[in-house]
Parts: sequence; C-alpha cells; structure tokens
Amino acid sequence: MNGEAARQSPLSAEQRRKVLRSVMILLAVIALFIALFINKLTSPVLLSDEQLKTQGAFLFDNPRSFKDFSLVDFHGEAFTPANLAGKWSLVFFGFTYCPDVCPTTMALLNRFYREQQQGPFAKDLQVVMVTVDPARDSPEKLLPYVSFFNPDFIGVGGEFLNLHRFATQLNIPFTKVPGGGDNYQVSHSGNVAIINPQGHYVGFFRAPLDLMNLKITYESIRRSRD
Repeated sequence: MNGEAARQSPLSAEQRRKVLRSVMILLAVIALFIALFINKLTSPVLLSDEQLKTQGAFLFDNPRSFKDFSLVDFHGEAFTPANLAGKWSLVFFGFTYCPDVCPTTMALLNRFYREQQQGPFAKDLQVVMVTVDPARDSPEKLLPYVSFFNPDFIGVGGEFLNLHRFATQLNIPFTKVPGGGDNYQVSHSGNVAIINPQGHYVGFFRAPLDLMNLKITYESIRRSRD
C-alpha cells in the first residue's frame, strides 16, 4: 500500500524544475534549427561564376572599358558613355520591325524590370534598346515603340557605322537579311549586355532569356559585385 502510494505521488518541486528546464532547452534547440532552416530558404542566393553560366549569365574575368561612342536617344539627345555611368544597364539590340524576338524580349525585360522595382535594386537599373535598323528606326519611331513596353526604358539609334562600332564592342553581331525590299529583316543576337555603374561591360545574359533565371542571376551579380 505504501509502495503504491509512493509510485503515484507527484514529482517534487526540484524534479519539476529539472523537467521544465529540460523541456525549455529542447524547445529552444528546435526553434534554433527551425530559424536556421528558414534563414537558409530565405537568404539571398549567391552563385559562383560557373553556376551563373548554367543559368545563362556569363561574366568576364576582367570588365571591359568602352572606346568613345556617340549615339542618339529617342528624344534626339546625345547618348554617350556618360549615359551608362552611375547605373546598372541592361542593353538589348533590336529593331521596331522585328516580328518575334524583339517584342518577346522587350516584354520579358519589362516584367523583369517591374519586379525589380519592388526589391532592393530599384533605383539604379536602366534598360536600353539599341536599334540595329537605323534606316527605319528614327527617334520618332523608337519613342512610341520602346515606351509601349515600358516608359522608363531608353531607345537609342544613330548613324549605322556608330551603331555597328558600339555593337562590336558588346559582341553583338547584326546584319541585314538580303531580299524583302522595304520589308527586309535584320539578323541579330538576342543576348543582353550587362554594364556596371562604372560604365564597364562586365558580361551578358545569353538568349533566349528566362524570367526566373534572369532574376536569380541578376540579383546574385548585384549582391556580389555592388
């Protein structure tokens, strides 16, 4: 009888304190592991150069400086290396008569740009479309076309030789497709050049672009190279 009563007797105050202390330690350890897990899931992704390549972003070992150039934006104002300083610039080469690649790329860049406006890199990103068809893409033609995709985007044209020299510095080939009369097409690369705030060509996003890959790689580049 006495033994049964002893087995059913409540824990002493000291025992209860020890049990409570053990439970609290266990809960703290679990909370710590949960916090570390959540932090890993939500921490910004920093990719190596090799990982960036697998996602379509190629960075040069050494940034490349520009030779001087003089182009014209869609307001008829001079566009020079100074316009590429102080911001991260994504430069795409296209033309207003382009039937597929150009409107698709510009629409994707608009989605990407709008998403970036909600994040930490909203203030110093600009998107520039440079025409590869200066004969037809006057400033008056470029303005409504580029603004249709996003009013913050910049359209750039100029003399053919100046545009060709600029495109060559960015490794963007383009050439007029023979035939077609006045409705000719222009073959060109769909890559998007990356220019840092120092005005240096640092790499490119390889075509075709993917919105998620573009977002992940751009933000990783910014975090590792700002």
